[in-house]
Amino acid sequence: MSTATVEGAYEGALRAFKNPMLDLLHGTYAPFVVTMLALVFTAQRPQVPVADAHAEIDAALDRLRAAGYGEEGNAPLPVGSSRDLCRGWVRSGWLKRHVQDGVEVYQVSAHGVGALEVAGRVGGARTRVSESRVRTLLDAVEELAQDADPDVLSRIARLDAEIRERTAEVERLERTGAVEPVGDDQLLEEAENVLHLARELPADFARVVESIKQVQRDVVTDLRQDVRPTGEVLREYLARGKDIMESTREGRAFAGALALIGRAEHIDQLAGNLRVILGHPFAEQLPAPQRRELHEIARRIEQGVREVLHAQQQASHVITTQIRNHDPLRDREVDGLLRDVMSGFQQWMPTSRHKQAVEPMRRLPVADVGHLRQKADGLRLPAPPTPLEAWEMGVVPDDDSRAWGGPHYADLEKHLAALPREDGAVDVATAFRSAPERLRRPVDLLGLLEIAHRHGMVETDEVVTVEAVRPDGTRRRFAFGGVAMRDEHEGGTADE
Repeated sequence: MSTATVEGAYEGALRAFKNPMLDLLHGTYAPFVVTMLALVFTAQRPQVPVADAHAEIDAALDRLRAAGYGEEGNAPLPVGSSRDLCRGWVRSGWLKRHVQDGVEVYQVSAHGVGALEVAGRVGGARTRVSESRVRTLLDAVEELAQDADPDVLSRIARLDAEIRERTAEVERLERTGAVEPVGDDQLLEEAENVLHLARELPADFARVVESIKQVQRDVVTDLRQDVRPTGEVLREYLARGKDIMESTREGRAFAGALALIGRAEHIDQLAGNLRVILGHPFAEQLPAPQRRELHEIARRIEQGVREVLHAQQQASHVITTQIRNHDPLRDREVDGLLRDVMSGFQQWMPTSRHKQAVEPMRRLPVADVGHLRQKADGLRLPAPPTPLEAWEMGVVPDDDSRAWGGPHYADLEKHLAALPREDGAVDVATAFRSAPERLRRPVDLLGLLEIAHRHGMVETDEVVTVEAVRPDGTRRRFAFGGVAMRDEHEGGTADE
């Protein structure tokens, strides 16, 4: 055994154990941390408000201490408030803290999800070497070999063999009409293999989200430093975004899930297959948590895809906002101001004493202006405006404009007053027919009806027709429900 080989392997192991996931699993309080992350952050609630998380962890600590945990010789429990514990978990990289819809929330990081997977895999049922797992491996190797082999004849031979096998199976089913039953033990181990594959997806989704956010932070930092041109930074951002989706295992997992979720029939088919599995009698032998996991596979895939797409949209929004509002001069001024503040703190701290009172700044300093203008010139115009030209209305042309105007109310009132009354009422149609030709325009008929309505009118059951004369001599016939205007002096209805 080579010494160099041992040293290299040992350095690699040291680097591996610096990973936050292994750090979590090898900590003194690892059982408590894993328990809290698994109970507080579930598939239905991946993001928890900060205040709610603190309250739930405090309640869990009180309950565990009341049950005797944390005492000497028993399982250890951390000391301190839930706020301090969560802050430590954020610093260790197990939790992420960010703002969602205006509320500060916690979310388990990719390292935390990986630790939960390892703990759940070790603490649950042991994964067995079974036909299902071996077949999954063989199918993956065969697909890889087919993709890597460019020989057309070899691929045709494999497809012909598969067609013959499928054709023989169809002929057997048509001949016998029976499907060979599969034992419950084999169905159970295949279900365990499905659950094992499904448990890998949440950590992959979380890694894709964190990769996108890391790219976002790097791009914003490059834009603020203003060292390279903006176009170069954006080209690098697009290249890295493409690399995330195509060149990493996490990106490929996301691309596959997106291809699955992109078509509704795929999700419907997946949900239907899961219903068939859960409806089979062998599913009753699965523990309740495993049945619940099988039922939620489709929803967990949809949730992971939504989180990645949301991270992409948020990164694009942040970068776009930074480009629009980026002001290198202002950023340099702010950076210079912050450096001056830090320099002042460094000079003041060595000479300050513990609990020394600091005089606060009551107001900001005012700029020293030497002289201000005391009056504003140029308010008066150098010359008055040009007077308006005199304008006279002139003589009103004597034409038929008035004849085409509105009703002659005054003349219509006089005409109505001169008509004889029958039973204290005047028929409007009769009054219109008896009026002179200049008062029998169509608008005068409307004016007459308006006057009758104002003084009070009574509708009759008959339909009457009248002939109106327009100012140009043309005649029009109108039909309307007959009405009669009451005598304005009858019954005291008129002004007396």
